[in-house]
Amino acid sequence: MGRQEENDDGKVVRFQKKKSVKVNILFVLFCCVLLYVVIVMINYLRTTHTVRYQVVEGSLATSTIYRAIAVRDEKIVTNPTAGYVNFIAREGQRVAVGDLVYLVDESGNLNDYIEAQSLGENTLTDKELADFRTDIINFVHSYDNADYDSVYDFKYSLKNTVSKLANTKLLNNMDGAASGSSLSFKYVYSGNTGIVAYWYDGYEQLKLSDINKECFDEKKYEKTQLLSNELRGIDEKIYKLSLNDNWSIVFPVDDEKYAESLLDEGYILVKFLKNQDESWGKVSLLHNADGTYVQLTFTNSMLNYVDERYLDVELVLKNETGLKIPSSSIAEKEFFLIDSNYVTEDENDNYTVLMQVYNEDGTKTASAKSLEVYYYDEALGAYYVDDTVLSAGDLLFGSDQTTFVVKERGTLIGVYNINKGYADFKQITILYQNEEYAIVKSNTTYGLRVYDYIALDATTVDDDQFISKAN
Repeated sequence: MGRQEENDDGKVVRFQKKKSVKVNILFVLFCCVLLYVVIVMINYLRTTHTVRYQVVEGSLATSTIYRAIAVRDEKIVTNPTAGYVNFIAREGQRVAVGDLVYLVDESGNLNDYIEAQSLGENTLTDKELADFRTDIINFVHSYDNADYDSVYDFKYSLKNTVSKLANTKLLNNMDGAASGSSLSFKYVYSGNTGIVAYWYDGYEQLKLSDINKECFDEKKYEKTQLLSNELRGIDEKIYKLSLNDNWSIVFPVDDEKYAESLLDEGYILVKFLKNQDESWGKVSLLHNADGTYVQLTFTNSMLNYVDERYLDVELVLKNETGLKIPSSSIAEKEFFLIDSNYVTEDENDNYTVLMQVYNEDGTKTASAKSLEVYYYDEALGAYYVDDTVLSAGDLLFGSDQTTFVVKERGTLIGVYNINKGYADFKQITILYQNEEYAIVKSNTTYGLRVYDYIALDATTVDDDQFISKAN
């Protein structure tokens, strides 16, 4: 109850008891802890974190199978006389000037004559049987369900071969049989040296500079097969010749660095997937209007692929092995270039320079300064040194009393090593790189070692930045 007192009038007045304020200590502590957690979380989310990556040995497997287009020195030969054309030379056969290629049956009676004559048993020689067997085996190994049209090309090729063999046997009796008969035919001889092919596709005059992505759109590609014993008019296409053994295959490459690495090889061993044969090709690059193309030039083996415009090939390359690092960890850094004549190295690989400094009284003197070397360029005869000790304009002294002014700069490619808990730049030599990873040379003097820790993302660290182990 409240306290009661009498006032001057004798009335009793009741006073209210003051309420006591009780402070909840636990609630205050909870609020403080919650506020601290919120501040820490905000700082964590606003901070760029450094993720570690452990360097391992490895290699990069590259896709080395390409669909290439064949470029040859080809000439289309047209028919000088109308009539039924019968091939004598076999597709893929090399002919010289004056060799018989085909005959033209002007009367149209040659087939009737062949059927009416008894030419004896037509047996094949061992070479002819071997050629048939080789053609069939090559087709079986190279057949792909996605390219079913190749079945028809193979069918026409065999048909022409059979016709050629039959016509060749007929030639022995042709001259005597034609006399006194209704037959009228002409022999047609080659005007050039080359390899015979009985098809055309419009790419016979294709120039290397004209190659573009549309040339590889096989949905628009049309190949016309030329068949034996068909009626042909004057100036119609009869066959074509590949005039020399020098030929090329060309394929597009999107990765410019990869294309340059192929060019550095000079010559590349190429496996033709059609028959698994291998041949060395000379590498060239074509920088055409719509991209970069690799050209491989050969001086042999063309007759094995004279019936193909597109070829699947595999580049037989050595896979680069070394230290495998993420491409995101690679950075560039600028350094001073210091002439090696002004840098002293002791037996413990410690480097010093003799630099001009000023005393407190303003007088000049020489002082030895220790510094860290990041790379030595033998061609330049210079060390790469950062700006932690040296500055532009510093004067260095040589042992022969000459001087060197610090001013020239060079750039190194490297990563940030974080083994010691801080970001330490290390120079690297890249052997091969794609979008995700790079293979770098191992055990270099100033570079990385296997199992080193580096910053996964070079953009998240600065020089000498402290890196916590939690990261």
